[in-house]
Order: sequence, then structure tokens, then C-alpha cells
Amino acid sequence: MAAQTSKIDDVAATDFETLTSFVMKEHANQELVVFLNAMQTSLKFIVRAVRKAGIADLYGLAGTENSSGDDVKKLDLLSDEVMIDCLKKSGACALLVSEEQEEPIVVPEATRGSLCVAFDPLDGSSNIDCNVSTGTIFSVFQKTSEGEPCAADILKPGTDMVCAGYCMYGSAIDLCITFMNGVHRFTLDDSIGEFVYIGPLTFPAKNKTIYSCNEGNYQLWDANIQQSVELFKNPSDGSKPYSARYVGSMVSDVHRTILYGGIFLYPADKKSTKGKLRLLYEGLPMASIIEQAGGVASTGMFQGSVQRILDVVPEHIHDRCPIIMGCERDCSKVLALYD
Repeated sequence: MAAQTSKIDDVAATDFETLTSFVMKEHANQELVVFLNAMQTSLKFIVRAVRKAGIADLYGLAGTENSSGDDVKKLDLLSDEVMIDCLKKSGACALLVSEEQEEPIVVPEATRGSLCVAFDPLDGSSNIDCNVSTGTIFSVFQKTSEGEPCAADILKPGTDMVCAGYCMYGSAIDLCITFMNGVHRFTLDDSIGEFVYIGPLTFPAKNKTIYSCNEGNYQLWDANIQQSVELFKNPSDGSKPYSARYVGSMVSDVHRTILYGGIFLYPADKKSTKGKLRLLYEGLPMASIIEQAGGVASTGMFQGSVQRILDVVPEHIHDRCPIIMGCERDCSKVLALYD
């Protein structure tokens, strides 16, 4: 990675890899190449909006609610509009599902492709006003049915995804993508306006001891989740307690979990029996990235059994599922309590 970084910093270098050149070289699906070109354009627009939020009066609520009943921020709406516009015009997409839209969007026939895309345009938007990292998450499926695109074309298990990714808007702009052959990490170089490949993203050989969850929901969790968190804080073998880290933006928490190791939990509880996070544009894409990076992604106990997240089939486009994901060491400790 150091060699690649030095190339980028060298103004005379011409052989570093951009997202576009990487995808064209690595992937035979030209429609997917076109899609990712449109996706990265929308991400750059969102980066600009996030950076100028205070100046452009984009902080605060927009006075509406999204499909899940959450209050919508001004930047939520702008990010949603930008992504829909870019993807509809790309010629690669047939159906779009957004967290901010109640119904799926059918792309007009004149600009229709065969990809079905679900996305959360601005994950962690409740953190916008205090300048905490946010992100965008997306999953991509191939339309395989005949006729007009419909919700059924995307209501599939995560094992059917052809691509998934997230972009994190923080001190650097990181874009992490999987084509189900490992995770590829790109960083936006502002000087050339391109996402530059910096290497694969995997869990470290030695995972740090970090747990990440919203402990404000502790009283609502089942006994096994409560016990697992207590074990992280007070290990039974007398070892050093785990550190607690929780941002409240799934992109940030998952990105840190992969880079440093540890576990991220957003389990079901008495109030949200199916969990809080949505399957199509949060659970499935992040589960795919976690697994491809060498980790584990499980629902925990969900609808009578412990399930792999990627095997869960959404019942509707805004369906939810519980989340337990991270390195194998820590996930196994939680899941063992259900045996």
C-alpha cells in the first residue's frame, strides 16, 4: 500500500489505478462498469454537498419523513435526488430502491439497463449537524425476469448480489467495493477528482478487542445479547476488557471494525423485533463486504433460528434484520450463546 500511495503523491506518476480503469480491467460486465461510473459521479456530488453543508444551509431537518418513518435531513433529500438522477441516466439500471422513497423507481424504457440497485444515499445522517462521518451504502442485483421491472426483481438473498459497496465521508473519502472476489478499497484524490485504488480491504491478522453497539438499548435486548456484551466488558478469563466504540453511522462503525477488528452489533430487541437496519441497502451489502473481507455476518437469533445475513430474503423493499458482524473470534463468542 505504501508503494501505491507514493505513486499517487508523485505528480510525475502516470501508472496508478483509478476506479474506472480497475473495474474495466477486472470485470467483464460492461454494464456494471457504466453503473459504477455513474455511481462515483453521484458520490462526488454528495462529497461536495457534505463539505459545503454549513455554507449552503444544508444542516437541519427538511420537515418530512422517509419510508421508514425517520425524520429526513436536507442533505438526505439532496443525496437521494443526485443518486436517482445519475443512475436513471446511466443506461445501466432497470430498478432503483432508495431508503428515502416509499416505492421502487422503475427506470424509463429509453434509458433502461438490467441492473437493480438499492441504496441508502446518506447513512448516519443524524450525525450531519455535528460533523461526524457519514456514508453511502449500495447493493446491486441482476434483473433476470422478463417484462417490466418490479420489486420482485430485487427481493432476493444477498447471495444473488453481483456487487456491493459503501463510501465513507470522513477525513478521507473511502470507497470500498466487492464483486464477490474480495474487497477493493479506493480513496478520492481531490487533486485529480478520481477514486484511486489503494489496495484490498481485509480484517487484520491480529484483531483488536473492540465491541460496537448502542448500549442505550441494553434493557430491550434478549438475555444472550446482554450476556455477550457483559463478557466483552468483563471477560471470564480475566483478560483485558474490550474497548467500546460506537459512532452511530453504520458505514463508520463497519469500516473501523474491518480495519481494526472486533464486532459490530445492532440486534433485534423487544421494541424492534426484526432489528432496526434495513436488509437491501444496509444489512445485505455490509454482510457481503464483511464476509469478503474475511469476517462473519449473522442475524443472531431471528425468526426462530440463527441465520447467515446473506441467506435472508427480504419480504419487502424496506424490510429489516438484526445485525451481528465482525471478526470470527468475536462473532463466534456471541453465536455460541445460542447453541
